[in-house]
Amino acid sequence: MLAVSGCSGTGTAAPEGRSSDDPLRAVRSAPDLLVESGSSQARTAMRMASGGTRLTIHGEGVFDYVDGIGELLVTLPPDPAAPERAEPVTEVFAPGELFMKNRGAGVPADKWVRVEVAGVADGNLVTGGATDPITAVELLRGVRSADDLGAASVDGVPVRHYRGVTDIAVAAEAAATARIREQLSAAVGGFTSTEVPFDAYLDDQGTPRKVRHEFSLAQGLWAVEVTSTVTLFGFGVTVEVVLPADEDVYWGAVA
Repeated sequence: MLAVSGCSGTGTAAPEGRSSDDPLRAVRSAPDLLVESGSSQARTAMRMASGGTRLTIHGEGVFDYVDGIGELLVTLPPDPAAPERAEPVTEVFAPGELFMKNRGAGVPADKWVRVEVAGVADGNLVTGGATDPITAVELLRGVRSADDLGAASVDGVPVRHYRGVTDIAVAAEAAATARIREQLSAAVGGFTSTEVPFDAYLDDQGTPRKVRHEFSLAQGLWAVEVTSTVTLFGFGVTVEVVLPADEDVYWGAVA
């Protein structure tokens, strides 16, 4: 897994003015409103395509947007050469850090792998097989263009669908915290372009319910196209995430 011009629209005003007739304003407000929501459950899907090869990685978990922590169980696609389906990888997200258990590649079964996300070429936007909701929504701070595509629905919840382009470098400058700024700054050179097409689905309060990004990476002679989708639901859920102790972290080299 470790290998791995402003447009106007026709928005509809919502209570307390959370949604906006200005698509750019509505999209840029999404990160702050996500923090106001407190917490939620999350589903992630990362689809990768390179040449004739395509695969999808799924994740499911919970996130606390105030403390900036969360946990996902990430399921890899089946390996035709393996006799049994691999166990899900547990990923714990903390400010500036990613911990992974059941990582494989020679890591003891009872140990975690720790990654400093600012030290990863893509800022861990795709490295771990899932874009965590906090970072996915923070990317929207760099929105350069956005169109209001009208009403839609996500899991039965009425939403407004916005489509446009955000910029990783601009998002890094506008990031809410120094940690996120470092993470997104690290990602600036990790893709073929800092401009990232997105779809954002915001509810009547302006809270993001689903965000999809389309990334493009260069891997040698091949281009890797990555579509990362984060769906949020179950807002206000209790989040109990325990960070691994130092003695439970594997400090050796990982292929």
